[in-house]
Amino acid sequence: MDKVELKRRTQLFAVHAIRFIESLPQTTTIRRLANQLLRSSSSVGANYRSACRGKSTADFINKIVIVEEEADESVYWLELMEEAGLVDKPELLIQKKRG
Repeated sequence: MDKVELKRRTQLFAVHAIRFIESLPQTTTIRRLANQLLRSSSSVGANYRSACRGKSTADFINKIVIVEEEADESVYWLELMEEAGLVDKPELLIQKKRG
């Protein structure tokens, strides 16, 4: 997979997360967790783009580690919402992130 494709896919992940968040009930707890998910999922693509602009290999690696952390954090928020019984089956979004 090249950089252009990964840029597209990380942006698409954020779009899917936004749509998922918009479909959620508007309880206080879900809103707070959804805000965390929105922040981390949208950061994946933004930080990947920043990594692609890295001035050196070391700079790229440092920034790509942040991308991985944000993606993992996004999965965490999805799993937490599911385990708490707040949402049903966010696996599709998680699968899209990995796929």
